[in-house]
Amino acid sequence: MQRNFLFVAAIFLFLEVYIYQAIRTLTDNSWIKIGYCVLSLAVYGFFAYEVSHFQRSDRSTMRAQIMISLFLVFILPKIFIVLFLLIDDIFRTGGYLVGLTRPTENFFPERRKFLSIMGLGLGGVLSALFIDGITFGKYRHKVRRVKVKIKNLPQSFKGYKIIQISDVHSGSFSDPSKLEHAIDLINEQNPDLVLFTGDMVNNVSEEFKPFIPLFSKIKAKDGKFAVLGNHDYGDYVTWESPHAKKVNLEALIEYEKQAGFDMLMNENRAIDRNGEKLYILGVENWGLKPFPQFGKIDKALENVPQNAAKILMSHDPTHFDYVVKKHPADISLTLSGHTHGMQFGLDLKNIKWSPVQYKYPKWADLYESEGKMLYVNRGFGVLGYPGRVGVLPEITLLELS
Repeated sequence: MQRNFLFVAAIFLFLEVYIYQAIRTLTDNSWIKIGYCVLSLAVYGFFAYEVSHFQRSDRSTMRAQIMISLFLVFILPKIFIVLFLLIDDIFRTGGYLVGLTRPTENFFPERRKFLSIMGLGLGGVLSALFIDGITFGKYRHKVRRVKVKIKNLPQSFKGYKIIQISDVHSGSFSDPSKLEHAIDLINEQNPDLVLFTGDMVNNVSEEFKPFIPLFSKIKAKDGKFAVLGNHDYGDYVTWESPHAKKVNLEALIEYEKQAGFDMLMNENRAIDRNGEKLYILGVENWGLKPFPQFGKIDKALENVPQNAAKILMSHDPTHFDYVVKKHPADISLTLSGHTHGMQFGLDLKNIKWSPVQYKYPKWADLYESEGKMLYVNRGFGVLGYPGRVGVLPEITLLELS
């Protein structure tokens, strides 16, 4: 433990030496240099305190959010600053070692000044983006409209409008009223059905209790259905007993029921219009280990006609590739969430990139494989980093055809 601490401390010291050199290159003002050193010591001290006091038994994610925010806003951008200066030092040292230059010829103050400005500027921009993501980004909910062709869809359901939301993570928000605009956005779409694809909380059911009145305002002609996500089971905190954990899950299901959601746990519901039916299947969470694999498609398909139009709610998109698309049941569309688009990336019309794609190749939007479709929602809330940069919180409006 002590060895790891010393190693991390050495890395931070290395970063700070380079950053200080960059500041010294740009200014001789002693107050600026002293102010920076005092600020750095304060931030590192606070960061070390939070890390040392983190416990798995903590119900709140506030401490984790503080640590992640400090790292992304204050520490990560420094790595980019150091890269600029380190590359310059490597070239200068390399030139000296191969005999192309003498030490006195190998230092260019103007180049060093330019690289310091570039590094500090880019680091500052990155910090500003993360701060904006915390302050405003997580509230910039966007409605994404998607038309989906469902096999064997009855005529009565042509143009049927489904709202999908996912990954609310209510414990990451302190004030339910700040999400009022997002609930209004949902209702403005006048949906026929609302589907929630898991992770209503971070750790415990009590996180959602203050949000019950807000989510009760969501209206849909044919109701609201939900499934569980990996965080809803309470697996990321310690419990006094298995019974206490079970009671927590039962309380969450009850709270979601109070908000108007019908929880589907390896079950199905039939939506009837003019005697024609659309089946909504909902399974418990199924993900690659160490995530739980509670989802049972066969159970959710009980009493559902083989040729019926079917939509599956399954929190984790890996369930689609590993199970759903290979399953003999003709499930036209699977709705998932879970990835959040990592809450960071480029999410433009023709350019989509997020670090999460290296773990989840299907991380956002509509995918088709073996004649079946998967839609991955970018998430309604936040987890860990309490913000969003580039990948905005999503409300999906699916129109069936």
